[in-house]
Amino acid sequence: MNVGHMLTRKGAQPITLTEDKTVSDALALLYQHNIGALIVVDRSGAVTGIISERDIVRRLHDTGTEVMHHPVAACMTAKPFHCVPESTVAEVMQIMTNRRIRHMPVLDKGRLVGVISIGDVVKRKIEEAEGEAEALREYISS
Repeated sequence: MNVGHMLTRKGAQPITLTEDKTVSDALALLYQHNIGALIVVDRSGAVTGIISERDIVRRLHDTGTEVMHHPVAACMTAKPFHCVPESTVAEVMQIMTNRRIRHMPVLDKGRLVGVISIGDVVKRKIEEAEGEAEALREYISS
């Protein structure tokens, strides 16, 4: 299965905000949508970064609560790693593991079409393992 199939099954549009919004705005969106990261875009909709709960916590630790009034551009990870709909689950898993990231924008011809999380990847791998186990049970019992 590739990322495009996962997005079709997942069916959720990515939540974005522009880089001039505040960290407080980002926190409100994370809470409202019960998600761990937001994609940051410029006025044209091009991806410029990603901001996660982890980014905010680290910045809060380093600079204190005044960071809540700073623009997300001061706290986000610029130029995040991304994948394309044709990327395989194994490819995405390898990047996420090696880079220690939990969320990855999915771009199709440079346009944001979704976000894949480590939870999505793990869920898919569990489904694959269960499917293989069922196929083996059926094979053995035939």
